[in-house]
Amino acid sequence: MQVKIEKSWQKILNKYFKKSTWKNLANFVRKEYLTATVYPHPKNVFNAFNFTPFDKVKVVIIGQDPYHNPGQAHGLCFSVQPSVTPPPSLKNIYKEIEDDLGIQKDYHHGDLTSWAKQGVLLLNAVLTVRKNQAGSHAGRGWEEFTDEVIKQLSTKKENLAFLLWGNYAKQKGAIIDRSKHLVLESAHPSPFSAHNGFFGSKHFSKTNKYLQKNNQEEIKW
Repeated sequence: MQVKIEKSWQKILNKYFKKSTWKNLANFVRKEYLTATVYPHPKNVFNAFNFTPFDKVKVVIIGQDPYHNPGQAHGLCFSVQPSVTPPPSLKNIYKEIEDDLGIQKDYHHGDLTSWAKQGVLLLNAVLTVRKNQAGSHAGRGWEEFTDEVIKQLSTKKENLAFLLWGNYAKQKGAIIDRSKHLVLESAHPSPFSAHNGFFGSKHFSKTNKYLQKNNQEEIKW
């Protein structure tokens, strides 16, 4: 099965796409789309990769699984579709950006495509979900696929900034080579945990300083 994904990622992940684990996952996902309401729309599943080619990745933010309410998920972690009000975690991300960088954010707008186009890979660990059923596609093979993505980034690139928010992302990031990449960890931006270290973490300014130090353009958060 030919996977419709941006060509630099196709090349990097080509071997993985031939594995039986991938074929099993692809069969499961296809069946789910045919028999249930699944988010995001099939054409958006690989948006993180299509907006941020392998060669352009500078920053990686790791989420868990897509939003499961109608009209939200579009293939970028923490992001919602244009004109959709930011969910609570994204509002807290905006608050931290305002506090860290003094940038005024628009709380009516939660589409982070502009970050993706600047080289921020907005990677969920699981790329699909059933409507109103959080975590419904966990444990089906997406986690192995996204581990492979992280492994390839860690091995083949240098001087990336990985932002790991919450225990799930920290565990996911255990395979990153910290001798050649910046790894920033904090609590999750969810209202339940943001006060335990996400607020005040200054990950956005730290990331930009690191990029600048390595002669890369800063992200316009």
